[in-house]
Amino acid sequence: MKKLSTVVGGLLFPLMTFATTITFDQALKETFQNNYELKAKKINVDIAKVEANKAKSYNFGNLWFEFNSIRTNEEAAKIASAYYHDRNFMTAKHYAPFVDIFNLRSILEFPIFTGFKISNAKKMAELQVKANKFKFARDKNKLAIEVLKAYNGVVAAKYFIEALQSAKKTTQSFVRMTQNLYNEGMIVKSDVLSAKAKDSEIDVKMIQAQNKFDLALAYLQFLTGDNKITDVKDFKVIISPNSKLDILQRDALNNRKDLKWMKANLDTMKLNVKMNKSAYYPQIGAHLEYGWRIDDDPKFSKYNDYYALAMQAKWYLLQAGASANVEEAKKKQLQTAFYLSQMKQGIKLDVKQKYLKLKAATAIIKAKEEAQITAHKILDEYENMYKNGLVNITILLMKQAEAQKADAELIKAKYDQAIAAAELKLAVGDMIQK
Repeated sequence: MKKLSTVVGGLLFPLMTFATTITFDQALKETFQNNYELKAKKINVDIAKVEANKAKSYNFGNLWFEFNSIRTNEEAAKIASAYYHDRNFMTAKHYAPFVDIFNLRSILEFPIFTGFKISNAKKMAELQVKANKFKFARDKNKLAIEVLKAYNGVVAAKYFIEALQSAKKTTQSFVRMTQNLYNEGMIVKSDVLSAKAKDSEIDVKMIQAQNKFDLALAYLQFLTGDNKITDVKDFKVIISPNSKLDILQRDALNNRKDLKWMKANLDTMKLNVKMNKSAYYPQIGAHLEYGWRIDDDPKFSKYNDYYALAMQAKWYLLQAGASANVEEAKKKQLQTAFYLSQMKQGIKLDVKQKYLKLKAATAIIKAKEEAQITAHKILDEYENMYKNGLVNITILLMKQAEAQKADAELIKAKYDQAIAAAELKLAVGDMIQK
């Protein structure tokens, strides 16, 4: 018995000498600073921005420099006749020394009109930036709720230990009381043994409770990236149980990031229809070129420069698959619109369900508080009755177990309320605005 008590005391010693106590707000701040998964998801927003910049760059076209070098004789020069201007020389029937020809040119090609394809592509890319921001905000909300659940889990585990510490004091008092009564010859030895067995049972439960606390704390440390956390404050109920359902539902439709993400996707689908319609418009582009030709043949000028301006207009009067692509884009837009409408209804239902769950959890707490008070009053009464020989030790220990159960159920009810509030907050979607 003494050995087991020593083990329990050793396990509980860190609990009584906490080095770092953290609040939920502090835990959430550290999570956002240190969580690598969240940082990885943030990169999706940066990638979308890169894609948007890429779409904007299409307006400027392509500019490049090109260098060609040719070494040839007169007959072989026919292959490179584009570099020569003297056509009579090209028909000569004799061979000449090799000629080195160098050509350097700069070329700019850019679109003039693409049937609004580029402008719509830019708008689509910008919408996807917004969509990814909404998705990231939703991920932050989910992570915040996960931290809240983990935080409240540590709080619950700590309170279970404290409740068992209180129960330990009670069972130890029973051991002392029965031993004194036995020494006075008022009870039998079995009563003392029963009290000691109950005291040992509490020791085992304390070891289990400490292990649950350590596991819950380890998960909170993992989420926050802070291994120095050793204690937490009280339960965090993130939303008032007295909130109005209609207001919560309205807020959810305004705040839910997944809903905003879906709206952005619907707008993207609308632009996709317009972009597919670009096949019905002419495509106009320009080609600008400026170059230099240099050779070492004395029959030609040593240095020639030139420029060229070309423009191309292409208009498909009949293009296979164009109308089908537009029709497919319209169907996807309609499909997304239906999903959006269904999501709105689903969000209202989700808020209502979580709201009713929170209301029930809050009502249960009141009932459990009354049950706890009653159970401890009954335990006190039965302890006095046992001292007066009116009940046996089995009945007394049963009442102690009932009081201990009432303590645990109240802690569980408070934890359930905190979790229900967290789930309602997630359903409303306004925990993290950015």
